This record gives sequence, C-alpha cells and structure tokens, in this order.
Amino acid sequence: MAYSVPESIRSTATAGERLLFYTLKHCLPDDYIVYYEPEIHGRHPDFVILGPDLGMVVLEVKDYTKNTLFQLNQDEWIIRTSSGEQQSVKSPMKQARDYMFHISDVLKKDKNLIHLEGKYKFNLKFPMGYGVVFTRLYQKDFIQNGLFSILDPNLVLSRDEIDPEKESFSEEIFIEKIINMFTVPFRLQQTLTNEEIRSIRYHLFPEVRISAEFKKPVPYQDQLLLSLHDIKIMDLHQENLAKQLGDKNRLIRGVAGSGKTLILASRAKLLSKDHPDWKILILCYNISLSQSIKQMINFMLQEPDSLFDFDFSENPQGVAGNKNNIAVRNFHEWLKHDLKIREDQLPTVLGQLENKEAILPKYDAILIDEGQDFQPEWLKLVGHLLNPNTQSLLLVEDRAQIIYPRKRSYVQDTGLSFQGRSKILNINYRNTAQIVKFAWDFYQCHSSLQKKVVEKTVEGIEIIAPQSTRRKGPEPGILKAENFGKEMRIIAKQIQVLHEQKGVPYSEILILYRVKRTHKMNIIETIKRALEKKELPYNWITENETSKRNFDRDEDTIKISTIDSSKGLDFQAVFVVNLDNMPFPLEENKEREVSLLYIAMTRAKEYLCVSYTGESEYTTYFEKVKEERKMALDERVEKKGG
Repeated sequence: MAYSVPESIRSTATAGERLLFYTLKHCLPDDYIVYYEPEIHGRHPDFVILGPDLGMVVLEVKDYTKNTLFQLNQDEWIIRTSSGEQQSVKSPMKQARDYMFHISDVLKKDKNLIHLEGKYKFNLKFPMGYGVVFTRLYQKDFIQNGLFSILDPNLVLSRDEIDPEKESFSEEIFIEKIINMFTVPFRLQQTLTNEEIRSIRYHLFPEVRISAEFKKPVPYQDQLLLSLHDIKIMDLHQENLAKQLGDKNRLIRGVAGSGKTLILASRAKLLSKDHPDWKILILCYNISLSQSIKQMINFMLQEPDSLFDFDFSENPQGVAGNKNNIAVRNFHEWLKHDLKIREDQLPTVLGQLENKEAILPKYDAILIDEGQDFQPEWLKLVGHLLNPNTQSLLLVEDRAQIIYPRKRSYVQDTGLSFQGRSKILNINYRNTAQIVKFAWDFYQCHSSLQKKVVEKTVEGIEIIAPQSTRRKGPEPGILKAENFGKEMRIIAKQIQVLHEQKGVPYSEILILYRVKRTHKMNIIETIKRALEKKELPYNWITENETSKRNFDRDEDTIKISTIDSSKGLDFQAVFVVNLDNMPFPLEENKEREVSLLYIAMTRAKEYLCVSYTGESEYTTYFEKVKEERKMALDERVEKKGG
C-alpha cells in the first residue's frame, strides 16, 4: 500500500477522485508516495506520485462525460457545463503538462537533483511524467468518439482502468500505465535515494522543512544551482499530521522526541500564511522553551517558500507567513505583560469574563505546547479569549512529562470537546534507540502510572509508550565518582573529548542539574569551576529570569540548566549530574521526580550520561543497570572465547 498525503481524502472530493485515491493507495508499491491536491508553489495539481524507481508523475482528474465534451483540440476544449452553457477551458493534458514543467523548473535548480555533465546535462536525474484520468469515460468512449486522435492513449486512464470493481480492471496494467506516463521513455538506472526524495519533498513542500544548511546560489553555466546539506524535514507521518489537523480545536498527544513542538510551529506557520489578518498566540509553561519556539518560528517564517528565490541580503523578501501576527509567550509573561493580570486575580477575572463584565484581547488561534503543565484556570482563561468564530485551539501534551499536578478535563477547562479530535504521536525521532530504551525502562520501573501505560493509540489513554526509530547510537553512560568535584572533572574531560574527537559543537552540549546548591556543596559553582579549568565556554541559562529570556539556542557555548527549564529542548549530548539528589528529599510528589528524570534523559539526541557520587533510590537502580551490563558483556566474551 502506497503512503498517501493526506492519509484520507476530503469528504467533498468527487466520487471519481475518491475512487482514484483508493486505487493508487492500494495498488502502488509501499515505498511510493501519493499526494492528493498538494499546494506546490502556488499551483494545485490533483495528484502527484513520487516513487524511487518511478520518478514523478502528475495526474489531472476530470469527471467529464460524453455529453460534456463539445469541441476539442490540443490546447483548448469547449465543454458543456451542467447548466447547458458552453465554456472554454485549457486542455486537461496541457494542464497536467504545465504542472509537470512547473515542478521540474523548481527542482532543476538543485544541483544534487540534476546531471552536471554528459548527454543529459542540466536535466533532472529522474523522469517527470504526466497524464489525465477520466473517471466517467470508458475505453469504448474514447474509441467511439475518436478521442485518441488528440489524446495520447499512453497518458490517459479511463474508468475501467482505475476501478477494481470492473471485470476488465487489472492491477498490473494499472501500474504499468502509471510507470509509462512519460513522453520520452526513461528508465532509472539507479533508484532515487532517501536523501534525494527528502530533497524533493524539501523543495516542493516548504511546510515540512525543519532546517537545512544552505549556501548562496552561484552562477553555473547560466543557471543558478543550490547546494543543500544536512536537510532536515518532517517524516511523512508528521507531515500528514501537520497538514491534516483541520480547523477548530485539536489535541495532539505525543511521546518525548516525537516532534510535537515542530508540528505546533509548522501549524502556526500555515495559519499565518493562510490567515495573515489573524491574531495568533503560542503559549508554553517555561521561559527557555518559549525562547526556543520564538527562534524556531522566526527561522521558519524568514525562510522563503522557494530557497532559490532567497534574498541573501539582511532583509530577505517573500518570507512565508507573517511573524507580526504570531506572539510566542510563556504563560506568566503573557499574563503579566499582555493581559496586565496577576495570577491571584485569575478567579475574579474569570468570573467577570463569564458575566461579560471584562474585556480582554481575543485571539483567532491559540496553540499550547506542553499542555500537561497548564492549570485548569489557565485553560479556562484561554477558552474565554479564543475567537468563538474560529475556535482554533491546538493543545499539545505528553503526560509522561507531567511535573506539575493538574486536573484533567479539557471540556470543563476550555469549553471545547476534543472527543474524536485528537491525534497520537508515539514514534520518538529525537533519541537513539538506546536512549529511548534506557529512559523508558527507568520510567516504567519507577512511575506509579505504569499500569496506565498502553501501547495502543486509543482515545483517552494516560501515558503513551514510545516506539523508537531505528537510529542507533552508543549506550548511555553511567558514572559514579568519589565526590562531586571529581564527577565534574571527569565530565569536563568527556565534553572535551566529544568536542575534539567526535566533532560535537559546544552549542549541542547540555548539563542538567536538579538543585543548584545543598547544605553540603554549591552544585553550580562546582560545575562552573570544572568547565573553566578546561577552558570550556558555558552559559548558565537558568541563572535568573534575564538569562532565561536571553537564551540563544545556537550560541557556541555549553548550556547549564535545571531539568524543569529543559522541557521541549534537545541537544546532541546531555549530562545529567548530581543524580544522588534525586528523588529530591523535599519533593513530596515522587511522580514529579520520575517525570523530571525521564524528561532530562530524553533531551539527548545521541550521547547521554547520568552521574552521581552518593546513594539514592535512583542511583541504586542505575548501579543494577551497570551490573547487568557487565554480566551481559562477560557472557558475550565467554561465548566468544568458547
């Protein structure tokens, strides 16, 4: 079964479009992608098919009957409308061909997708084809009416060729016709690589972009060619979700690292682009995350829809979206500076809003990240300030990351029901398989919610069990030292090795701590001393509110943060230090401590190390993990020796 974007066709699609969508999805190979009505740089073809051994085919769909057709030629058709009037339209074959050339012109500017020498110099590495599907005309209609005199039969699909219910239908012939919809026969000698398919999706669909290192185009044989490296885009599941959220209120539940924040930011960009007059608000709980989202949104909105039209001056034009209509705030900042309300005034203000005695700004769309941390009163306030005509509220949450006790009733809190309007993200894209297992094993062992953990994507579940991607990496490190000073000296040395030997930038290294000082020692000062001794640049981002607000994710420094403030962030290498202070003795809610450590560990994309000196419930657990690892290694060595 081919992968379709969107997963299901809109309810207002014609019967013929629905039939073709079903046939394409169920007959084409699993590694083909079928796009229905994609927007590609201002154009809207009906179907676009992308396959590694196929290349790309554009299909135009028409539900014309014999009575519709009046006078036809290669470029223009005169048809009869349902009211009986005559209307001149572009030939559907020419329409499909124009879409194909439009897409081809966009992709030809990427030098990674074209031949740079030889007979096919400057042509795409893969074929581009096109065709027309007539959902209400049969083969006999084409023959009886002489339609093949102006339509190439190789580029046409009739009703009996797309309808599995018809006796004459053949899946093999259907696939063969799709494969041969090229005016020039072209067989791929080498199939498209995953990287090339990612590049194609990156250029055609700006909304799926996460980031790419792009260089200024330079003249090359009278043609501008762009080099793209480290292309990062949503996977097809995330793309489907971002595009298929629909309007009104929506809820996304996802595991750590599943791309929840990315989808939220992409959704904000799409809303900004489609509704430039809307007032859009993004809310989250912690300050560091709000700064990170601001940077992500600014990047996404400053990047043009076409990288090939990018203005590399200081004021790029043609950006996708309007950053002036998107406000990103942490909740308390929004309350204090935008609404001019103290938190202790909330009950009074809510009562005034319910009685229509208070006027506060309204928002056409509100998007909430880490919604599990929002108190009922906060969500009630959001519900009151949402434009009742749009009701565009997106809530994103992961209940395994709940660190503040909250009651759950979104209907009561916001006045909006999310029944049947929620989506599940259970694939972890951030972490390696080793980190996912390491963190999830800990969570399942210590969480009192473990009996509520389910793996099925069913409405109303409490905790979603993560499914890892196949990305592999080193096993997370477990370090026990004689004292905290030595613990930090070892970690500083490990950071130096990661930077110098593994090429990990300082900006991709994070040190997490639970508390900044105890009666025994000053945790922060010990961390800083160890880094300074090795001359390692650092930034204590949670030193105060100013440092949180000035947090720059890309600054070339090692970041030092509390675990609480790291929610929603990710780094290539993460060190969770002073673990013997967890669970923290003064924290009565032990479930919060479990969630905090789970959050800390799932910030790491590739390298993770947990370290400690003393003993606690958690360090005892990790000592057992170390012992199990040692026993497993001894067994492997013994088997190999035997």
